[in-house]
Amino acid sequence: MKRRLFVAVVGLLAAFSFSSCGYNTMVDLEENVKSKWAQVENAYQRRADLIPNLVNTVKGAANFEQETLTQVIEARAKATSVTVDPENLTPEAIQQFQQSQDALSQSLGRLLVSVERYPELKANQNFLELQAQLEGTENRISTERRAFNEATQQYNSAVRRFPNNIMAGIFGFKQKGYFTAEAGAERAPEVQF
Repeated sequence: MKRRLFVAVVGLLAAFSFSSCGYNTMVDLEENVKSKWAQVENAYQRRADLIPNLVNTVKGAANFEQETLTQVIEARAKATSVTVDPENLTPEAIQQFQQSQDALSQSLGRLLVSVERYPELKANQNFLELQAQLEGTENRISTERRAFNEATQQYNSAVRRFPNNIMAGIFGFKQKGYFTAEAGAERAPEVQF
């Protein structure tokens, strides 16, 4: 009987100490980071899903440079092939994901600049709608990346604070990576027609 009482008391003390040591908070924050990451991937997937429609509309409405379309298609394939496991949101993994997405953004930018030479395409309602959806998707991506960075900052702060850092080390909670600006993003792009 005394042994059962002792085990029960030790169990209760352990439960209270884990709840007060920040373990549950770190779990909640980590799950929030994973949720925000899923939203980032969702926004990028929406963009990837719009691209075939955009390419087909452009291809059908203009005698378009095949090289530009091929670059967009290849960049989309690369961007959708790079995935990051939510359990492994290291700065390196996020950087690799971001580089593939940046390459897709650049090829889309070249496509949209090239479209300026095709007045009949600029007037095509399907193209205008796809362009508006793509612009909205880019805004969503930016919003989701910001929300992910905010959740990551909150999680990383909790994991690094004392005494949580001790429990984080014991239970394997590691800092997560952030989205960062692309190299050279501080300079305004040069637009030429």
